[in-house]
Amino acid sequence: MTILGAADSGPSCYSRFVNEWFCWQYVEDRHVQITDALVEHIAITLAALVLGIVIALPLALLARRLPRLESLVLGFSTGVYTIPSLALLPLLVPFTGLSAATVVIGLGLYALTILVRALLDGLRSVPDDVREAASGLGYGRARMLTRIEMPLALPVVMAGLRVAAVSTVALTTVGTLVAYGGLGDLISHGVQRDFRAELMTAAVLCVVLAVVLDVLLVLLQRVLTPWTAGTR
Repeated sequence: MTILGAADSGPSCYSRFVNEWFCWQYVEDRHVQITDALVEHIAITLAALVLGIVIALPLALLARRLPRLESLVLGFSTGVYTIPSLALLPLLVPFTGLSAATVVIGLGLYALTILVRALLDGLRSVPDDVREAASGLGYGRARMLTRIEMPLALPVVMAGLRVAAVSTVALTTVGTLVAYGGLGDLISHGVQRDFRAELMTAAVLCVVLAVVLDVLLVLLQRVLTPWTAGTR
């Protein structure tokens, strides 16, 4: 990563002596570095969300199937979230090394707190008479889940996914602990070097990314649940 001192001969707005917060010239000069960090940030965020869903779905189904295990499942998902990221990522390093997988696994576990509850609430929002009607039509357990329950649970699940997505975008920055923090690497470097343009640019991109991802999920929900259009 290029240090601030290397920018002394560059444009005055992000030189050591001026060091402005907003400097478009910095964006133009370091666009490759910024783009690489943004792409890494997006990749880690999406991978963590996918991992979180893959883990959360069976946990939610288990909790619904065996109510006596619900407190245990919810306690586990909540308990993981209470582990500070400064501790969780180093705990994973001996198993996954200093790699993006360390960050993805950590963030996927953090997302369980929101996703497990959202899936449970979504499945419980399906009316009992709908289940009874599906059973009367010969739907088995697996078919009812995929054809009836999950589609009807989508509005609630997507609401939880939106919260998890925004949270994960922010938490991805802690991956800088293992050198895979995406925009977090720029933020960390900007703080250490008092490089205001770098810090502000990375922070703004994090906010923009969170907003864009949230909007995309809203659009995806509208595509997947067209029957809710008249009730919005």
